[in-house]
Amino acid sequence: MARSIRRYAIRTAWALALAALAASGIPAVQAADATAGKAVFKAQCSLCHSAEAGDGGGAQGPALHGVVGRRAATEQQFSYSAPMKAANLTWDTATLNRFLAAPTVVVPGSTMVIPVANPVERENLIAYLGSTAVAAATTSAAPAASRPAGPPPPTATPAGTPEYIADAPGKMHQVRVQDLPKPYASEAARNFPRVAPAPAPADRKLKVPAGFKVEVFAQGLEGPRKMIIAPNGDIFVSTTSGGNIRVLRPSADGSKPELNQFFAEGLAQPYGIAFYPAANPSWLYVAETNRVVRYPYKPGDLKASGPYEVVVAQLSPVGGGHFSRDIAFAPDGKRFFVAVGSNGNIAEDLTKKSPAEIAAWETDHGLGAAWDKETRRAAVLVFDTANPGTGRNFANGIRNCVSLAVHPRSGDLWCSTNERDNLGDDLVPDYITRVGAGKFYGWPWYYIGDNEDPRMAGQRPDLKGRITVPDVLFTAHSAATSITFYNATQGAAAFPAEYVGDAFVALHGSWNRGFRTGHKIVRVRLKNGVPTNEYEDFLTGFIVDNSSAWARPGGVAVARDGSLLVSDDGNHFIWRISHENRQ
Repeated sequence: MARSIRRYAIRTAWALALAALAASGIPAVQAADATAGKAVFKAQCSLCHSAEAGDGGGAQGPALHGVVGRRAATEQQFSYSAPMKAANLTWDTATLNRFLAAPTVVVPGSTMVIPVANPVERENLIAYLGSTAVAAATTSAAPAASRPAGPPPPTATPAGTPEYIADAPGKMHQVRVQDLPKPYASEAARNFPRVAPAPAPADRKLKVPAGFKVEVFAQGLEGPRKMIIAPNGDIFVSTTSGGNIRVLRPSADGSKPELNQFFAEGLAQPYGIAFYPAANPSWLYVAETNRVVRYPYKPGDLKASGPYEVVVAQLSPVGGGHFSRDIAFAPDGKRFFVAVGSNGNIAEDLTKKSPAEIAAWETDHGLGAAWDKETRRAAVLVFDTANPGTGRNFANGIRNCVSLAVHPRSGDLWCSTNERDNLGDDLVPDYITRVGAGKFYGWPWYYIGDNEDPRMAGQRPDLKGRITVPDVLFTAHSAATSITFYNATQGAAAFPAEYVGDAFVALHGSWNRGFRTGHKIVRVRLKNGVPTNEYEDFLTGFIVDNSSAWARPGGVAVARDGSLLVSDDGNHFIWRISHENRQ
């Protein structure tokens, strides 16, 4: 009986997939290569999605098990964007083909922004996704003893008390290298945050330190992320999912925007933005997902006065994976840096190189540089401003440096980093760190110093003892995104002098931890530009319960009046934190 049910499930799954293909008018699945499609999935999709049980895929996006024939936005364990919910799509092969070719065209405002541009790769990928229903049916019927050995399977919720319950302004946290657990000390969790509706204003229980207040500055933006402040006080915001740069001009009291409009549109996943030269800019630089462009700009411009120029035509020869690219200029303006995240969680598919080949590779790419689909990935690149060319690797082994910032006093380059997944609740800590020229920070072979990733065991013994330990560690899977340094010494909303020079970091909240963490703004104290390995809560109150939160802080910036702005790409707010005693 069990065999009959299994055979029926398999036949039904294939029949549905093939019928959808026949109706779509694109080549049939038999003409495509599902095996090649699996390779495409692993290279470009697995960082955010899983498609088969035990494939190690991420949960930043919904699971794609048996997605062919499924209605969009229906997986109950995932919190979909409003545009995706409203799109009313069914994932037949024709729709998948159109969507994968241009996600933000088919569903404007979708948080899925990475296209699969190659039509053959798309066809193969769709064939693979069509086959996962069969794989799921077969796996579910197989006895447990026949399943492959490996790390514990993902789970939903561990035992214990969630630490977010104690989050409060001023609460100190410290994650120490010597206290890190062993890999797989706990099961790998799949606990993606469902974005809950924002409560009514009277019910918002946001907390900031005494003497501060937090209020809505703007809302209804399309996934606001990185923010920078123009010399005249205008606020520039990148919306990666919308493909545009917005400019918001604050009102006289700084409490709201009196103007809110597009500065530039039609970009490919823009994230990092920077003015050049800093004091009196004539350009706005924009880091798209695989190149850098710049628009002519003078302070006060609300619209780009001309078309963009391409500054760097290609950041990496390999697409997919982490897509955010931040950009920052050195204090003298002679160089600029671009952060490029890894293609995957770990680079387990790297081809083998001999010691001589590794030495030759590192001569050109720097200590610890990965290769293959991780070429010029998991790195901070540096370019000559006057003659950018293709640039070079400045530092390596940084899995996903989401944000770059230059300390206003020391001139040090800093990076906020999302570390790897699937080693347990408390591994690997995210971090912020000063980024040194030629330094190596561990990924993918090691983490937080000489701790070897068991999935890469024995592959690079030559790197042990040569790994730079990051400056400040955060609770694992907090998802550290934007970092800024507080530099306001005057202004109606300015913070007390003790805050000047300290860092503020947005913790976006992640999925690979049993108990919810992140979803807050933290302060890192520095003395003469040097941190301790501690941080403290500054803005809390967004977490609803262990399954949901109503904000995902993404960016932080210091407005000209001294207030701290916080972007939220969950419910599309920008928050404003001011010090009441200065008003």
